[in-house]
Amino acid sequence: MTQIFVTIAAIFGGLSVAGGAFASHALREKLSERSLEIFEVGARYQMYHALALLLVALLISRTPSPSTTLIASGWLFIIGVTIFSGSLYALSLSGVKSLGAIAPLGGVALMSGWAALAFAAGNLKF
Repeated sequence: MTQIFVTIAAIFGGLSVAGGAFASHALREKLSERSLEIFEVGARYQMYHALALLLVALLISRTPSPSTTLIASGWLFIIGVTIFSGSLYALSLSGVKSLGAIAPLGGVALMSGWAALAFAAGNLKF
């Protein structure tokens, strides 16, 4: 699980930097200010949760028998980033307003990932 989570975290982190640079340079003249803000929120949250996923991977690697709750937190971060940031990217690039209704589902997954991590932390031995 550690290798999977670190790999996905690295991909999320790299794509977040690339997306932020792309928005800053290539999209600045093509998108409205609001659409650019939406895109940047997606990139910011993607980076935050790439780092959170790295933390989960580190905790898993240091735990002889990681809990299913700890592992679930990693998967919830992955699902949340994909849905939350993905829908914000799609919304900002397409202008299809209904895509904004999908983002809260990703937000719930991200919050659930944090809750699962908090719950799992109670059982960790440092």
